[in-house]
Amino acid sequence: MKYLLVILAAALLVALPFLFQKPTALGDWRSGDPVLVIISPHNEAVRYEFGEAFSRWHRERFGRPVKIDWRMLGGTSEIMRYLTAEYVSSMKGYWMQCGELWGSDSAEMILDRSFNPNQPLAEAATNEIARVRFERQKKIYIAFRNTDDPRAISCGVDLFCGGGAYDHDRAARQGLTVPPWSAEERRRPEIVALLNSFPAHFGGETWRTDFFFGTVLSAFGICSNPDRLRDCGITTTPATWSDLADPRLFGQIGLADPTKSGSVAKAFEMIVHEQCWRAVLAAGFTREQVTSNEAAIIAARLPPGQLPPSVPVVYQVAVERGWLEGINLLRRIGANARYFTDSAGKVTMDVNAGAVAAGVAIDFYGRFQAETERTPDGTERLRYVTPVGGSSVSADPTSLLRGAPHRELAVRFLQFALSLEGQKIWNYRTGTPGGPKRFALRRLPIRRDFYPSDDPVIQAACASNRPYLSDDLSDPRINPYALGAQFSYQPRWTAALFDLQRDLVRSMCIDSGDELRAAWGAIIRRGGPEKNPRAMALLLAMPDRPAPLDWLTAVSDYKRFDRLACLREWTAFFRRKYREAEQAAEGR
Repeated sequence: MKYLLVILAAALLVALPFLFQKPTALGDWRSGDPVLVIISPHNEAVRYEFGEAFSRWHRERFGRPVKIDWRMLGGTSEIMRYLTAEYVSSMKGYWMQCGELWGSDSAEMILDRSFNPNQPLAEAATNEIARVRFERQKKIYIAFRNTDDPRAISCGVDLFCGGGAYDHDRAARQGLTVPPWSAEERRRPEIVALLNSFPAHFGGETWRTDFFFGTVLSAFGICSNPDRLRDCGITTTPATWSDLADPRLFGQIGLADPTKSGSVAKAFEMIVHEQCWRAVLAAGFTREQVTSNEAAIIAARLPPGQLPPSVPVVYQVAVERGWLEGINLLRRIGANARYFTDSAGKVTMDVNAGAVAAGVAIDFYGRFQAETERTPDGTERLRYVTPVGGSSVSADPTSLLRGAPHRELAVRFLQFALSLEGQKIWNYRTGTPGGPKRFALRRLPIRRDFYPSDDPVIQAACASNRPYLSDDLSDPRINPYALGAQFSYQPRWTAALFDLQRDLVRSMCIDSGDELRAAWGAIIRRGGPEKNPRAMALLLAMPDRPAPLDWLTAVSDYKRFDRLACLREWTAFFRRKYREAEQAAEGR
């Protein structure tokens, strides 16, 4: 009897999840109906609402509902690692079936973003080994990029949805994604209308290419808890990135690991980029002169750091000084951090709960958390602010993966996501006509016709959407077209350093975080930065190995070094300097 009770209890324990699970919302979907496979960093709310809305849309137009098989691996960094591994494995099998040799360097050859099969290396003309390698790479590189057949090369996934434009552009240049429409198909009126509903570029950011298409917009900013701020002696809402370096916020900042999330890495890039802008403006250059100087530098095609005669040297000096100031601002914000989490969404949840006073947030996490955790009287426990002139507006794209098993269905999803019906899901209130059913996503649609305009047709569409929106998209503090106009992204300043900056934050603030916080805490206890200049100099020192690190060496030299070796050198350097800073502050 005793054993029977144990067995029954075990059976009940196994059955409980099935007894209490919620019935699937796609009640009319049946085995044999279409299935679309999407890999995405989007949260549950986005997955649920778009799964529901696309199934309805597809049933109305094509007579059958669709189930989306969402694949969640974490942030875009994890997704990119997965996709590259899957495509390398698939290509290896295909290549060997073709009777070709797979070498130890074949994976590197097919994923090489800088390789141009039409321009052989100069050394290939005189070096037989280099020539043979070039011809091998050209053959396998072209074969990979000319094959878009799921029976030959595929990762088993149809779409890469969400994350930042950086990773989608990288996926395209590595050959992982393909254009959803041919040049002829892009001339069809319905496709022309979709693509003309938003610009390809805005504020220096790329919102769409032939390979990826932004479907929703994101800015980056600060989330804060007013009650916790008052506990820290702060009565004003943090509104600039520098506010997060306030010593009163020591141990009260929540941050996410930029090496785990491309969106978080983009937010950190914005902090650095803003400091570059501050430096060039402080040096006396106008925004018009910045645009002119950058255009001249790009046109000259000179090595990094070299300038055409029309650009003053002091301009480049200001850019490099701003980059260093931005890196050090990241370091001081990191010194205030209670933690660096793997999940970007955890920051807003902890700020809302009062576990930390403030944090760096992606706008939609801040707005979504504020929406879901309002008090009964409508008060928001969490406040979100995009620093004015402190963030560009970037797109979260969707890309069609090479060898998509359900290509036609995937292209339909992309058309839905760019259509008015799909765009309503991002910011309509729950229960409104065409809006989401369960979750108010509070994100920013990319289509121009959701925002005020001097064009009467666009303005009329904007007015028709306004009564149903969760946010006042005409508010210049929210309107991405207004925010983007106040921040012009200059790719030369920080784009080439995107990966290096995220690795630098890891070494500087995460792997050496204990030493950083100990040093910063000692400086605060001893009167703050102004009273501890020597300790601050040690705290803000930059690595000198494997080469002295500044903007110029970061752009030109660090490509030659092994990444893991650099991380080891940097981490050892920072730990040593932070210990010395702590000792200097304490007079030891």
